[in-house]
Amino acid sequence: MPKQVDHEARRIQIAEALMRLASRGGLEAVSLRDVASEAGVSMGAVQHYFKSKDEMLTFAMNHVNNRAEQRIVGQLTSMPTRPEARVVMRTLMLEMLALSDDSRMEYLTHVAFFLRALASPEMAELYRQQWPQLEAWVAGELRFAQESGELPADRNPEREAEALLLIPDGLSVGLLLGQRTSEEAIRSIDYHLDRLFGTYTVD
Repeated sequence: MPKQVDHEARRIQIAEALMRLASRGGLEAVSLRDVASEAGVSMGAVQHYFKSKDEMLTFAMNHVNNRAEQRIVGQLTSMPTRPEARVVMRTLMLEMLALSDDSRMEYLTHVAFFLRALASPEMAELYRQQWPQLEAWVAGELRFAQESGELPADRNPEREAEALLLIPDGLSVGLLLGQRTSEEAIRSIDYHLDRLFGTYTVD
């Protein structure tokens, strides 16, 4: 009887091989043959599931976003009560930081995607769709926090959402280049959250 193949699992297997290669040295010199070798599959299997490197990278980007979302949702839903907005924002921002092996690989996949998107209108359009959706979700959480009294009324949810999402991105560059430690990056996130939610005090 022919062996049953889980096609989605195979696509993820190939995409994660691409992510590992991207995290080790970018994508420009990576061939489909390299991806096949890294994934432990034949060249024909790679070509069966993906017509091009860009198609593979787009799938990998969606996979990265889904993995991160699942981790965030898992952490938040495991709490006994609905977490405060500050906890939600901190969970999101820490997941975006390049702290663990997984998050470093995911961050570098984002960088590889961004570089390819500069020359690909189709990939750039995907970025233009996804990032505003995340900003809108964060802004919605902050508006809810204002309504419940967690966030001061003078804060602008849309502008604050833009700023909060940029912070982990900038900190991750320093982490990867050894400019700052994980502890320093986390302290910086806590500082910005304390100031946003009005809990920051000067010692």
